[in-house]
Amino acid sequence: MTARDIFRRTLQFKKSERLPMVEWAAWWDKTVERWKGEGMPEMSWEESLDFFGLDKLYCILASPGTDINEKIKDEADYDRILPSLYREENIENLLETARALKPAHDRGEIIIRLWLDGFFWFPRELLGIENHLYSFYDQPELIHRINSDLAEFHKKTVSRLFEIIVPDMVGFAEDMSYNNGPMLSEEFFEEFIRPYYEQIIPSVKAHGSRVFVDTDGQVEPMIPWLLRSGVEGVYPLEHQAGVDINKLRNDYPTLLMMGGYDKMVMNRGEEAMRAEFERILPVMRSGGYIPSVDHQTPPGVSLDDYKIYIKLFKEYTKKAVQDI
Repeated sequence: MTARDIFRRTLQFKKSERLPMVEWAAWWDKTVERWKGEGMPEMSWEESLDFFGLDKLYCILASPGTDINEKIKDEADYDRILPSLYREENIENLLETARALKPAHDRGEIIIRLWLDGFFWFPRELLGIENHLYSFYDQPELIHRINSDLAEFHKKTVSRLFEIIVPDMVGFAEDMSYNNGPMLSEEFFEEFIRPYYEQIIPSVKAHGSRVFVDTDGQVEPMIPWLLRSGVEGVYPLEHQAGVDINKLRNDYPTLLMMGGYDKMVMNRGEEAMRAEFERILPVMRSGGYIPSVDHQTPPGVSLDDYKIYIKLFKEYTKKAVQDI
């Protein structure tokens, strides 16, 4: 069974000989710098996955474009930068990448995640954090305009990409929750976010790709909102923000999840790392869950620490599918 088969079967709540072994966000650059100083050979990202024995999860995207020198303030500014956004060449670059990856994907050697800038994320990138939050009140028409344009760009991207390759999952990048919960109200989610999800998600799901939202921090209050919108899964499920994946599995038996392994234990020795795998083992056994670090592995984790983590990761991805 290929790595892609295992990934897809896991998200279908079906059993394989093991669970996937992925790093959905890989490692901080400072983490890699440290490991090189501790003896890790100079190698490409793909070679590093082979070095550690991880499955190859590729992230591909067509950026709607946020390469601007300063944040916008209003619709006049948006009109000014509009020619630099939603560019056809970005979609063409994505299609070129997809064609190059297609043979390996067809063979099941790689897993593909499509990144889509989300409808909270992208306006914030344009407006800046403070102005974005004020704009829900002061410039709602601008938020709707941006998200309407973004939805059209995503629809075009999905339509053209899926003729070449069907990603195994699609993740809306949002980061719309923090340690204490969501950054917007349910009312604002329903007005400004959900209608645009509903323009994209049905066509994605019709092709068999699974739909996730990437939002850091404490996401639990938002999960009913996301499910109503057609979203199927959430990541990275940060434990230090109070996210309890065991509770989530109990409350939402069909929720897809990725992440959840507390990165803060990874420099505390094998016993602590094993205890963390034991904590999440019931969810690993439940299906519909891709175990992974609950964000990028931090630079406080040594190369030896990470090798212990990988050893345990391999052990528990097999243990999780064994009959109890």
